[in-house]
Amino acid sequence: MEEMEEEPLEGIEDDNHNCGAEGVCVSVCSPAQVCVDEDSSSESDSSGTSATHGSALLLNSAASKFLLNAMTAEDYRTVYWPKLERAIEHLLTQSPLEHISISYEQIYSHVYKCVCQQHSELLYNDLMWKITSHLEQVSSELQASPPEHLIENFNVALTQYTAALHCIVPVFIYMNKFYIETKLNRDLRDDLMKLFSDHVAEKHVSVLLPLLKKAHSMPFLVKPSTMESVVKGLYSLRPDWVPLAPALFSRFIPQIAPPALESQLEYYAAQDQKLQMELCQTGFSRGDQSRKRASEES
Repeated sequence: MEEMEEEPLEGIEDDNHNCGAEGVCVSVCSPAQVCVDEDSSSESDSSGTSATHGSALLLNSAASKFLLNAMTAEDYRTVYWPKLERAIEHLLTQSPLEHISISYEQIYSHVYKCVCQQHSELLYNDLMWKITSHLEQVSSELQASPPEHLIENFNVALTQYTAALHCIVPVFIYMNKFYIETKLNRDLRDDLMKLFSDHVAEKHVSVLLPLLKKAHSMPFLVKPSTMESVVKGLYSLRPDWVPLAPALFSRFIPQIAPPALESQLEYYAAQDQKLQMELCQTGFSRGDQSRKRASEES
């Protein structure tokens, strides 16, 4: 029997990103990588010894290749993280109407390699630091915003951030699954939304809510779509902010206010009449009432 031919491994990772139990990526060898003469007539125990020897050679080759391709902390800092940081910066700063060409496949590949090479904690901490730094800058810009523009600017910041998360969370899904969910018992998107709540929304909610109440009492002072977006955004970030402005939140969030009571029907009617009077005083006309059909009693 001819001796078994050993072919070099193409790489540590396979096309399906197979990963060992300890997070170390292991190559899956195809049958073509082990060539055996079909005409061999040796005894079965001799074949078994050769196969075992060949498997050992393949495993030793895989281990050697892994050691050669191992990513050190220095490699992570100088090669992989700078590329990921630039991509995250682009995603955080691009406007919803702007398109920046980014290789999401390359970002995912870098994240995958970092996780497989046991750099998950470094990657998670760097991601949190990068986004926190960005949000602190956003908060500073909102702080300098004039009060009459704060609602609109806050809406832009929240909309842009949530759009960025739609791209960031999927490409970091491998880190989320094998580090955040398993070791931290949390979810990446929840952590990133909490960053916005802590570093942006919480710092401006004391000014934002009075402005929203004022805008709500003066129809069309702020676009209804903007009002709805901001109020729903605040509620999604911190539902416990509802008691600070229950009437405001109940206008846009269903089932926030207590259920209507039959005993308060007269109060509800008075509130509607008051609203109509306020609208008339601000210039909203009820239109031509002369063509209104008279009731049967008149």
